[in-house]
Amino acid sequence: MNSFEISKIITAIVVTILIVFGIGKISDIIFDKDVENVIAYKVEAPEGLAVQASAETSVDISALLALGDIAHGEKIFKKCKACHNIKQGGENKIGPKLWNVMFRPVGSITDYKYSKSLLSYGKEWNWKEMNGFLLKPSKWIKGNKMGFAGLKDEKDRASVILYLNQNGDNPNPLP
Repeated sequence: MNSFEISKIITAIVVTILIVFGIGKISDIIFDKDVENVIAYKVEAPEGLAVQASAETSVDISALLALGDIAHGEKIFKKCKACHNIKQGGENKIGPKLWNVMFRPVGSITDYKYSKSLLSYGKEWNWKEMNGFLLKPSKWIKGNKMGFAGLKDEKDRASVILYLNQNGDNPNPLP
């Protein structure tokens, strides 16, 4: 290799570095990165979606649970078995054991390491809380470490809630 080829290689490396860093600097100049909350396109949600979002926070639990079926809940719960144990006396897995979960305080299993958000939540797993959590865990209790997307189907959620209620020492009467 002669000095001319070495010079070409070094020049190519320097130009590549300049281009990579230069693009970042030029884009910072063109696009003001300090501006926050800029809405490029405002998209109006259809009217039905706004009603649906507010309905999920004030759902009629009795009507929801009437959609469910314990046998169907056991089938749907198979999605949960990878991370949770539902057996009496069962051990924690990636998630806490769920035997007797209904109407116990959130974050109360002593031998499981909960996220700070669940430990500080301060509520119990009642019908409404379980429904909201199963709908979208990351939205219901922000900052929890459960990586489950949620159950969108009302029958699936109601069935899992009934199944969880059934798997306890004293199943609670339905509302």
